[in-house]
Amino acid sequence: MLKITNISKTFNPGTVNEKAALTNLSLHLEKGDFVTILGSNGAGKSTLFNAIAGSFTVDSGTIRLDGQNITNMPDYKRSKVIGRMFQDPLKGTAPNMTIEENLALAYMRASSRHSPFSIITKSDRADFRERLAQLGLGLEDRMSNPVGLLSGGQRQALTLLMATLVTPKLLLLDEHTAALDPATAEKVLELTKKIVAENNITCLMITHNVSSALQLGNRTIMMKDGRIVLELDGETRQNMTTDDLLHAFHNQGVDNDRILFSAE
Repeated sequence: MLKITNISKTFNPGTVNEKAALTNLSLHLEKGDFVTILGSNGAGKSTLFNAIAGSFTVDSGTIRLDGQNITNMPDYKRSKVIGRMFQDPLKGTAPNMTIEENLALAYMRASSRHSPFSIITKSDRADFRERLAQLGLGLEDRMSNPVGLLSGGQRQALTLLMATLVTPKLLLLDEHTAALDPATAEKVLELTKKIVAENNITCLMITHNVSSALQLGNRTIMMKDGRIVLELDGETRQNMTTDDLLHAFHNQGVDNDRILFSAE
């Protein structure tokens, strides 16, 4: 489904700021896989997401999604089939536009049946309202309110809905609960699990919460220095405790990383 083969990316090559961010990285996801990604700051996690989303072109290697080579495809074309959420709740929505207008933009961008100049119908609005109601946050009664009036958790829940309004082939979750308080983060994670499971969405999720990394999804990978250094799935993953995983991190040379080892 997603097949990444030997991709590499070096920023500022030939300068004192040269940084090898990804090095011969390969990763293969089957349809419906939910993979959690761990790694210390600077390990290359977000850089991997940027490569998949098309924020830059990799120096070498290939990226295929559902059999299509998207290695050199512009990011705006990839956004039709790749949903993405960021750590910052402010990044996924337009604050001065209403909830309905944000949903409409997301719907028209991702739907092959609509052009950017399409008009949202009564049926579309009814569907938006129904989807919002499923979040359990009362946003269905605030569709005409500017998104800027929402809390961080409400905005992340809305962004999650926008990213999956038209079911994407791939969903990228870049620490999407890290900026939220624990109770709100748990609510957004529960919504994430529900939406991903109901739509059988192939998903990659970056997290710094070791417990969540083992509890969510069906696979876990660890990154270091732009490489995947550990992969867990099946019984090995099911039987692994948090302490076991922390020990594995230490064996890979990851030490004194308070963010990685902290509980969210």
